[in-house]
Amino acid sequence: MLSPFDQRLIEATQAGLPLVPRPYEAIAAKLGVSSEAVRERLEGMLREGLVRRIGAVPNHYRLGYVANGMTVWDVPDERIDELGEKVGALEFVSHCYRRPRALPDWPYNLFAMVHGRSRAEVERAALQIHCLLADACRSHDILYSSRILKKTGLRLPSSG
Repeated sequence: MLSPFDQRLIEATQAGLPLVPRPYEAIAAKLGVSSEAVRERLEGMLREGLVRRIGAVPNHYRLGYVANGMTVWDVPDERIDELGEKVGALEFVSHCYRRPRALPDWPYNLFAMVHGRSRAEVERAALQIHCLLADACRSHDILYSSRILKKTGLRLPSSG
């Protein structure tokens, strides 16, 4: 259960941290608490799993990365953790995760998102993943983005 302070802190940060030199101080001023209280509670929320991460999310489209390919891989289930760790550690993979197969039409269980400036760049990255997976890769494909959808995190209803 969220405390009243947790609720207010989430409402103050759910659209992102303010783009100012001292964002925690700005949030603290808005909430009428110290910046230390904001930092400590956010760290607690991370530890408790209420918040997954706090970080900057660059707009890859505006940075010129317009070819976005979700690479999908069919690898043995008993090796997916080991292989997923290796794929997820590659510098060009923004996120990597396991998904259930939907047989017989969808054999893929390992997903890795690759952003590139061109499809050729994404395909070169996919080839590197394929080489890393080696004999564990039974099949794969690349699904390219066709449009941009707005992505947001959790949004709580306003308490006030």
